[in-house]
Amino acid sequence: MHKLVSQLVIYRNLPTDNFLEPLAEICAEFAAGDYNREELTAEIYEQVHKLLDIGTVYGFDKNLWHNYLAFLLVSCENPFAITCEKVGACDGSVNQFAKHDFKIFRQLFSYDFSKLERALGINCFSLISNYQAVVKQERRYNKNISEKVQALSAALEKAADAEEFFACVTKFYHDYGVGKLGLNKAFRIAQAQQGEPELVPISNTEQITFDDLIGYEDQKQRLLENTEAFVAGRPANNVLLFGDSGTGKSSSIKAILNQYYDRGLRMIEVYKHQFRGLSDVLEQIKDRNYKFIIYMDDLSFEEYELEYKYLKAIIEGGLGIKPQNVLIYATSNRRHLIREKFSDKRELDDDLHSNDTVQEKLSLVARFGVTIYYGSPDKKEFQNIVRVLADKYHIHMPEADLLLEANKWELNHGGLSGRTATQFIANLRSKLKGEIK
Repeated sequence: MHKLVSQLVIYRNLPTDNFLEPLAEICAEFAAGDYNREELTAEIYEQVHKLLDIGTVYGFDKNLWHNYLAFLLVSCENPFAITCEKVGACDGSVNQFAKHDFKIFRQLFSYDFSKLERALGINCFSLISNYQAVVKQERRYNKNISEKVQALSAALEKAADAEEFFACVTKFYHDYGVGKLGLNKAFRIAQAQQGEPELVPISNTEQITFDDLIGYEDQKQRLLENTEAFVAGRPANNVLLFGDSGTGKSSSIKAILNQYYDRGLRMIEVYKHQFRGLSDVLEQIKDRNYKFIIYMDDLSFEEYELEYKYLKAIIEGGLGIKPQNVLIYATSNRRHLIREKFSDKRELDDDLHSNDTVQEKLSLVARFGVTIYYGSPDKKEFQNIVRVLADKYHIHMPEADLLLEANKWELNHGGLSGRTATQFIANLRSKLKGEIK
């Protein structure tokens, strides 16, 4: 195995936390015959432990060894893979190097660990080759990645030669992408050790769809139209969703991500204190074959907060051009984003250029080409939301009693909103757990 891994060309720079290389070193030590049996066995179990860990994180099943090799192939970002991500497989000499590496991976797929197992009296490789995973809830692992990697693994098992292997891998790159940006839906920003912002995958996102958001049909349609244009490569605008709390603004953004992920949409969640690093983030994603929404939830600024100036420059106005594959979607309870007080009026009376001051505060929201208002539902709309949710969760009780209890609940829990209705139904489900079928 060590000889095989050492001959990789395009895939030589594997992720730093890979355990293919440590395992290859173990096999080389065994082949040389100069090893301590207990120490070598301990080293093997350490690598198998890592394999079981990653299998648990991604819900891998059946042949964990094959799943892991497929996972390496889809995780390794290199110029060949990124080119395939954009345009698929193209003619060129690089293909010969790729097929050389894929021939090695085919040999790794069929690598025989039996001699090693017999010599050390272990059976761990046999177990991971016929693994039966414990059934887990979707929230406990990244189902999206799991299904894609296991499907690729099964296809590569059937590949008759390096040509078929090449076709399977390059098709995956073109269909889904490569690396963390290809596999994951959403990201948050963390500060790397070198001081530059790093995109960290959000492993589990809520599976909300627009069917889960009752009402607000015009608002959903406007959001869908803008996002559809963006994903299709047509001109589209930054979007501000504003209005009352609990009306589904954030849920609409999550639904957009779930609806368009398979068409290359990705989302990056950003907070106010991270605006200074946004330009570095844009630099990382501008040349990738995805559409990115920079998502800012509950966006607003106090009068003393100046971060909005960085945001204005990023959206429009800085020397650098905002990449065409990036839009900004924000939610807020405020229409104008920057807090204004009556005392501001007195200050403006003393301001020689009062109009300039007003324009400074309004110019941020003007950079959002689409603004969509989400207002609280009236009594009738609120009761309709309650009825629909009760039907969805199979709560059977007289409608008059249902609505009476809902009205009592909203009076003590934040008023009329979709969030209040959802919380009421959740409370009702917990009380009626034994009665709901």
